[in-house]
Amino acid sequence: MRGYFPLQPPLLQNELQDSSYRYQEFLPSKGLKPYVACYWTVEFKLLDHGKLHRVIPDGCVDIIFDLRSSSFSQGAFVTGLMTSYETISLTRNYSLFGIRFFADQVRRFIKYPVSEMNGNRVLLEDLWGSEAKWIIEGVQSVYEVLDMIEVVEHRLLQQLHRYENYSDQRLLTSMQYMVASQGMLSVRDLADQLNYSERNVRRIFQKELGVSPKELLSIIQFQSLLQGIYKRNTTRFTDMAVQYGYYDQSHFIHHFKRFYGLVPNQVFQ
Repeated sequence: MRGYFPLQPPLLQNELQDSSYRYQEFLPSKGLKPYVACYWTVEFKLLDHGKLHRVIPDGCVDIIFDLRSSSFSQGAFVTGLMTSYETISLTRNYSLFGIRFFADQVRRFIKYPVSEMNGNRVLLEDLWGSEAKWIIEGVQSVYEVLDMIEVVEHRLLQQLHRYENYSDQRLLTSMQYMVASQGMLSVRDLADQLNYSERNVRRIFQKELGVSPKELLSIIQFQSLLQGIYKRNTTRFTDMAVQYGYYDQSHFIHHFKRFYGLVPNQVFQ
């Protein structure tokens, strides 16, 4: 998904981060850029009160390592595609390391359709078997993030060459059109570009990703809007909304609250 850079609230709202809560992102190596959006970490130290960690839909699938887990079998899990925001109350110390995959590419690494992950946290051990223990142990045994990235990239590159034909080319091409249009594309137009019927396009997305193409177009459109606002450091929401295909203010506010759980003025102050 070249040119697509999904954002999460801690980057958009700098005021969320303080001495007790820190979120960071790290770019993948060149060989994994077509497949991995970023690596990320969350560090939270409980002081006098908890913290609310917000996650928004981004068209990605994550493998998350719990660096404080006492069990290797429970130390990593996969989360599917999100279609609405989620808030997590942090009421204990957390130390997480994540790999954020583009949804159309992740099957090369997990070997199963994303549709089977949605709504669940699937243990990495259930997908990779005994190999999961090796990588979890490797990640938990180092202390620097760059060392964690080195451990997982070695494993991901092995997986990439082993299962290079796992992705559905029709899905990959569809996602390229979606990203190029910044989500401002109808399902009918997408089907015309692919020379497929709308029914077949919907079937591909439901089978592989477990969401409709219309739903994913809305997420890409929303994330493209966030990227535009973030890059330009602007609060001229009406102008930006029109540019990214929201036909009026109420339509824009409705989608923003649906995917973020807040209104724009609460996010971009």
